[in-house]
Amino acid sequence: MAARPSVLRAAVRVSRPRHSPCNFCSSQHTQQLFSTTPRNQHPETASRTTTPNSHSQTTTPPDDAVRHGTTHFGFQDGLSETEKTERVAGVFHSVAESYDRMNDLMSFGWHRIWKDHFVSSLNPGLSSSSPPKPQRILDVAGGTGDIAFRMLHHAHTINANPSVHVTISDINASMLAVGKQRSLTLPASQQASLSFLEMDATSIPPSLIPDNSYDLYTVAFGIRNFSNVPAALAQARRVLKPGGVFACLEFSKVTNAVLDAAYKRWSFSAIPLIGQLVAGDRDSYQYLVESIERFPSQQEFRRMIQEAGFEVGGQGYEDLTGGVAAIHKGMKPL
Repeated sequence: MAARPSVLRAAVRVSRPRHSPCNFCSSQHTQQLFSTTPRNQHPETASRTTTPNSHSQTTTPPDDAVRHGTTHFGFQDGLSETEKTERVAGVFHSVAESYDRMNDLMSFGWHRIWKDHFVSSLNPGLSSSSPPKPQRILDVAGGTGDIAFRMLHHAHTINANPSVHVTISDINASMLAVGKQRSLTLPASQQASLSFLEMDATSIPPSLIPDNSYDLYTVAFGIRNFSNVPAALAQARRVLKPGGVFACLEFSKVTNAVLDAAYKRWSFSAIPLIGQLVAGDRDSYQYLVESIERFPSQQEFRRMIQEAGFEVGGQGYEDLTGGVAAIHKGMKPL
């Protein structure tokens, strides 16, 4: 369940990546450690939910429902994890074919810059040994292959390391089907270094992926759709090798009030309309906008990564385009 809508303007710039001397680390970490909504709902009330026994509005932490055995689907609360999983599956089955085209329209192509920067900051395939050291990467919610294909290109072409293998996993067979079709355009050597796996990232059987299996776990614009984010983080820590890196690119909280107001207006007004006109599916894109609004802040998500047992260096995240998106990283202790 990979990446989703929306950015403002190409005039708001993300800093270009610096080449890192260690793979899977950003330049910052090198130095330290590395439907749903009533149609009359306004964006400014998006982070609030109404309690069943009160007319007042209260703000609920996004992971609080998980602790009480329920979760949310966009702005709708009180769902079981199974029900959310089924609804999210329906969303991405619906948008699979038009997904990449919609991403370009909704973000003015800006999602491509974020993804390029994300992969460059991880520097997959870097190895000082000869022959190069093999590396195994698990790209979760990888769907259409946007991140995985970039990883393979970076490892094989830039770092000249053909011993890098990427597994694309996704809970949604429709998204994987699109990724498999797209992978046929890759060079033969990269196709041979790629595999696909249909699975639920919140509950990975050890028989399917044993402990300490991967060097890098990536998830881009997908973790906010998981029915139980803490469970997914726990699984990420389990499948990573000691010293392995969890890396997440996700929509986040805009830090500038003026940009935030414009961004919300675009998200809640334009994106569902674009979904209706281009993909014939307003409700799915309405959900995607709501899921962005409900995702934890940069600081809250950093805390969740730490609570899952990862070591986080420095600030622990990098804002992109004023916080429209953010990159988070954590290392599994040695």
